[in-house]
Amino acid sequence: MSSQPIPTRVVLLAGPSGSGKSSLAARTGLPVLRLDDFYKEGNDPTLPVVTGSTDIDWDSPLSWDADAAVAAIEELCRTGRTTVPVYDIATSSRVDRETFDIARTPLFVAEGIFAADIVRRCQQIGVLADALCLRGRPSTTFRRRLARDLREGRKSVAFLLRRGWRLMREERGIVARQTHLGAHPCGKQEALGRLADAAAGRRRTPAARVAA
Repeated sequence: MSSQPIPTRVVLLAGPSGSGKSSLAARTGLPVLRLDDFYKEGNDPTLPVVTGSTDIDWDSPLSWDADAAVAAIEELCRTGRTTVPVYDIATSSRVDRETFDIARTPLFVAEGIFAADIVRRCQQIGVLADALCLRGRPSTTFRRRLARDLREGRKSVAFLLRRGWRLMREERGIVARQTHLGAHPCGKQEALGRLADAAAGRRRTPAARVAA
């Protein structure tokens, strides 16, 4: 048998907001990196706005710091620990920083609505075990997302309703885009099966279908 250590790899778990990424990731028992903690802060002048509105478009990848997320993933795979921001969605700000330590775990999950946007980059640095996009009924996702956001007081009720209706109409397009970026579209049971395969070393690395 080889004496070489098993390299740490990541499963990127994407999907529309409210699709159940966080709860599914928790069921795996693996360490989970919250990619939503890499949102830009509310005073960042580069934040995009929703077309025809003054609302900040928090569902655009331009509202997110992909470089910092990839750097954290790479450091976790190389050393087993990194420092990550603690983001408060209600105030759109980074309120703290904390050490995220996965010790000797050979696999972890990085989940968030922009996970598919870094599939190619994780492939290029050789750390990707799999990339998944959770999908379901848009109406179910709408109800789950709204209940969660209201419970956690993430934004004003008016903002959450506007965002919710818009995302429900766009959900199939969101899944199609994430699939195009290389995330395999699936329901929760298939996702759990693929995560178990990744944990057992049975790799099914997807290929991003975007130009270099």
